[in-house]
Amino acid sequence: MAEDKTLVSGVAGRYATALFDLALESGALDAVDADLSRFTALLSESDDLVRLVQSPVFDADEQLRAISAVLTKAGIGGLVGNFVKVAASNRRLFAVPGMIAAFRQLLAKHRGEVTAEVTSAEPLSETQTAALKEALKAQIGKDVTLSPNVDPALIGGLVVKVGSRMIDTSLRTKLNSLKIAMKEVG
Repeated sequence: MAEDKTLVSGVAGRYATALFDLALESGALDAVDADLSRFTALLSESDDLVRLVQSPVFDADEQLRAISAVLTKAGIGGLVGNFVKVAASNRRLFAVPGMIAAFRQLLAKHRGEVTAEVTSAEPLSETQTAALKEALKAQIGKDVTLSPNVDPALIGGLVVKVGSRMIDTSLRTKLNSLKIAMKEVG
């Protein structure tokens, strides 16, 4: 476990490591991951919830009451519910998204997976996602979890980041390279 702890650092890392250790000890890694995904989905759907999480205007008691109501309504309890409430009462609610990312890093390492950030111009289909996972697995030799992002400015193609390696096959980058080459010629 000591090697996993060096994977994440800072406030988010300490909270994530504590949650990971509790989830591992109680055999609830998958349940915690699912609840964290539900909480992340809530954040992506509600600007008001993001404001509550990020705003320093609300004091700890207000944040705790509000987030408790949100968690209850969403049916998120157990370790994740307590985790988010502890973060709120300690004035660390703003760091929960970072804590979730750090938890996912620990979980991926525990499972022997590698996370690849994939940015595409449009959402990838299930077939494209499966093909990309297989191609990356063949290249890296480990199971790959995709963290998809959409950026229409790419025009087409993909940008894939795995650890410190990046593969950029986006049309935007190719057009920029062509533009630079044309300037050098002229």
